[in-house]
Amino acid sequence: MKQYFKYLFPILIPGIILSLPLSWFPIENITLAEQRIIAIFVLAALCWVLEPIPIYATSVLIIVLELLFVSDKGLWFTQQASPDLGILLSYKDIMATFASPIIMLFLGGFFLAMAATKYRLDVNLARVLLKPFGQQPKYVMLGLMMITAVFSMFMSNTATTAMMLAILTPVLAVFAKDDLGKVGFALAIPVAANVGGIGTPIGTPPNAIALKYLVGDKLITFGEWMAFGVPFVIILLAVSWFMLSRLFPADTDKIELTIKGRFLKTPQAIVVYCTFTLTILLWLMGGIHGMNAYVVALLPVAVFSVTKIITKEDLKKISWDVLWLVSGGIALGLGLEKTGLAANAVAAIPFGDYSPLVIIVGSSVLCLLMANFMSHTATANLLMPIVAALGLSMHSLLPYGGQVALILCVTFAASLGMSLPISTPPNALAHASGHINTKQMAKVGASIGVIGLLMTFAMVYLLTVIGFI
Repeated sequence: MKQYFKYLFPILIPGIILSLPLSWFPIENITLAEQRIIAIFVLAALCWVLEPIPIYATSVLIIVLELLFVSDKGLWFTQQASPDLGILLSYKDIMATFASPIIMLFLGGFFLAMAATKYRLDVNLARVLLKPFGQQPKYVMLGLMMITAVFSMFMSNTATTAMMLAILTPVLAVFAKDDLGKVGFALAIPVAANVGGIGTPIGTPPNAIALKYLVGDKLITFGEWMAFGVPFVIILLAVSWFMLSRLFPADTDKIELTIKGRFLKTPQAIVVYCTFTLTILLWLMGGIHGMNAYVVALLPVAVFSVTKIITKEDLKKISWDVLWLVSGGIALGLGLEKTGLAANAVAAIPFGDYSPLVIIVGSSVLCLLMANFMSHTATANLLMPIVAALGLSMHSLLPYGGQVALILCVTFAASLGMSLPISTPPNALAHASGHINTKQMAKVGASIGVIGLLMTFAMVYLLTVIGFI
């Protein structure tokens, strides 16, 4: 019977919520539209936690359910005039989440990553960048972590981990069976991939989800994000390397990493190199040329399509599931915001009675715990709309950075959940290599998560002091 619970709960509990009288909800003046959004939110949370269906399918389901039950072109009986109906969403706004600027930003990143892999730019960069680190195990590990982190800033952390583990496989085979260094090297790759994604808005989906709420006078550009994200990554990466090299010292004195290859010099390869460089430079210099990161992201899409560097066969390999997962989160946030549910729910809870620091720390810790047991993107999708509404309504947060500080803390916390094989795809890949047990991963992942969260609080405090937020 237990195996049926994960299918039964996501249907039964939202159904009960929909059948309850409005007066039973502890939210003043709640509307039917808000009640439906609560049911959709609970369904999404249960599906993302229990995974009766793929997590991207949950996002598609969110969009379809909103179109059917909360939109101005939904089922006829959902639109019947009533004083309790509330605000219905525009069907165009719901559908537009599939083509949100956030989605275009990720699409541009995917095109860059695919072109780099196709023309071996990633492997050749790894080959060149690893040379200065010599053959001493701990410094080879440092080099691998730095390169993995840099790649994860612009590529999928899953693809980066798969590539780096493939490079590392011959090296791991050289280690003795009981050599702890093998564990350290195998853990170094997923840790660096998880940490590296924090450095840029396209490095990991939670960052992109946060950008949806950082608009107007709270806008953080691509370059500004990197201005605090990259130093954060560098420091946390150094802490992680020190921890791994101490916990899992290698018995061998010398490691030879042999990566064969050379930079291609074909016209298409040169176009890839130039486009990759130009796109990153344009992202960093948004204040000079006037284009935002979303517009710049479409340049590699156009260039690689026109030059046939990315073909229709390559398009099939794009991580559409990630794009759908993010778009579902955006749709969920749209429903919470436009129906007024997020603001009303926050108003119904006496957050004003709590210290702003308790709110920031509590939200971040909750996010970190959730991110260890479920998808980072799903965690951010669930928490970000509520956190954004909370940050907007609590004026006591202003001395501590206000809404921006709360959003940044929760966003960074979402990426720091890496204690278990199920926490992130990079962890799962590394665990599948057979060189790491769950206890070793949990010890390292939990330690880095806690240290990273403390660093996040320190970073946000510093950004507040200097007037950045």
